[in-house]
Amino acid sequence: MQIDELILLPKPRRVKAREGILTLRQGARIVCRGEPQVIFPVATRLQETIWETQGLEWSLWAGSAEDDPLAQGVLSLDTSEQIPTQGYRLQITPQRVTITASEPAGLFYGVMTLKQILRQCAGELPCCEIDDHPDFPSRGVMLDISRDKVPTLETLFALVDELAEWKVNHLELYTEHTFAYRNHREVWAQASPMTGEDILRLDAYCRERFVELVPNQNSFGHMHRWLKLPRYRHLAECPDGFDWPWGGHSDEPFSLDPTNPESLRFIAGLYEELLPHFSSRKFNVGCDETFDLGLGRSKEECERKGKGRVYLEFLLKIYELVKQHGRTMHFWGDIIMEHPELVPELPRDVVALEWGYEATHPFDEHGAKFAASGIPFYVCPGTSSWNTIAGRTDNCLGNLRNAAENGLKHGAIGYLNTDWGDNGHWQYLPVSYLGFAAGAALSWCYQANRDIDIVRALDVHVFRDDAEVMGRLAYDLGNAYQKIGHLVGNASVLFHFVHSPLTRPLPESVTEETIRATMEYIRTVTEPLPRARMDRVDASLIVDEFTNAARMLLHGCRRALAVRTGIINSVEERRILATEMREILGEHRRLWTARNREGGLQDSTRILEQRLREYET
Repeated sequence: MQIDELILLPKPRRVKAREGILTLRQGARIVCRGEPQVIFPVATRLQETIWETQGLEWSLWAGSAEDDPLAQGVLSLDTSEQIPTQGYRLQITPQRVTITASEPAGLFYGVMTLKQILRQCAGELPCCEIDDHPDFPSRGVMLDISRDKVPTLETLFALVDELAEWKVNHLELYTEHTFAYRNHREVWAQASPMTGEDILRLDAYCRERFVELVPNQNSFGHMHRWLKLPRYRHLAECPDGFDWPWGGHSDEPFSLDPTNPESLRFIAGLYEELLPHFSSRKFNVGCDETFDLGLGRSKEECERKGKGRVYLEFLLKIYELVKQHGRTMHFWGDIIMEHPELVPELPRDVVALEWGYEATHPFDEHGAKFAASGIPFYVCPGTSSWNTIAGRTDNCLGNLRNAAENGLKHGAIGYLNTDWGDNGHWQYLPVSYLGFAAGAALSWCYQANRDIDIVRALDVHVFRDDAEVMGRLAYDLGNAYQKIGHLVGNASVLFHFVHSPLTRPLPESVTEETIRATMEYIRTVTEPLPRARMDRVDASLIVDEFTNAARMLLHGCRRALAVRTGIINSVEERRILATEMREILGEHRRLWTARNREGGLQDSTRILEQRLREYET
């Protein structure tokens, strides 16, 4: 097999085929050149990979490889080489594999590329030269653990292993209330939160794989889990609720009152406890979507100074807290972007997080504004998995490409791929793999990966499916949202078919014909699922997760069809819907606890249980 026939994720920046092959031998050596103690952890990864993929035992040595006939693997750490930061040079000759880098991270990424080559080759490797380095210094994933899934450590460890192989080097766990703060038990008591020991273990695991675990604690908006409790309600902007900007009313408070000095003292206490568990010097303080700012206790101050000014003043106070801990403050840039005249007042050592989740998001326009201000920024697209059940594939890929292209254009220093859990976190983790993998590829080298065959990459390096079923299935099921005849932002109508009560009218463009066509599409796409042959320990779990995802989509369609055709009130139709929902609920509970802690499950199933009660009424 030639090197250009192999699938690599991400595709390297430059690959050149050479004549010949390297025949791998039992009892060969991996030689560490440079700083053996520094290289050793990376060398053990290669040793493990050789055993896992080839069944060969190679030993580790330090020194020179030139005159060593047993040396088939050479890891060379050489700061004099003109190799960019995090970059590597991988050479395969008929004698040996040599990976050279100027820093350990580069060696690790070279080993990850070699791992993917070894996965596809048995006994012989094609000779080649690969020169590679990343576009974005920081390439991240943010996983929502507050709405409502808190993954087990085993799930997080496995995810870190996958992300590290794809050269992701930044991980955040989005947190509102799911860290076990010692003096705030009532907030997280039902959430099965991450403990301090969990974070310490995960941080160490990440460091060994050149992934930076970045602390994340929302600190202004999205504080309703705290503020709805009597102990914290006095800190709320609108303690009795407020009207959402898009219509409707929230009975719960949402944002902190920035004019109350106790709000800052409260946040300071959280930081004091949370931050020592992380080795990273970055800290994402959130501060997005302060929808109720100026509608309650800060109304007078906002009318006097302007809402943007009040927001900025509180943000700067948070900035001072973060500086006291020796950290660099990251914050979501949506609110400050609404007040661009205030952007120049931001300190030059903060990092703005420019987020947007549609393929058409103005990353170009907003990136230009941050670039002109001199404020460092990340582009933050998303996996498009939330509020969908099975994803929005085309939107996801368009959003990820848009962020990478315009982030590079305007000098973004990072790329943070977000995976949210709004409205019950109904999507199962493998639904997000497509977005994780594509985001990793595009943020590593946009030019090499903008047209990557993501279906084949999913089969080879994500699902590891010899039958080549899962890549196409995940891709196509994620496009079911387009078949129904009505598109909405940040969600799929198919999700709303399940999530919304029967009293919510269907969009006029959703017809009996489009519903039936969507159901047929889902059945056709998922029909090959039993034929998948995944080389993963969780292969059967993935099959069950996609099966229940399809079951939920089909149930939503059947429910919509019953409404559109006027049979929703028939006893027989409601009996069938109730039977389907009981099966969905039972599987959802089982699948939840297979990867996640039990906390949050009750919140996730609440709407599904409401649907069941509707049918039984």
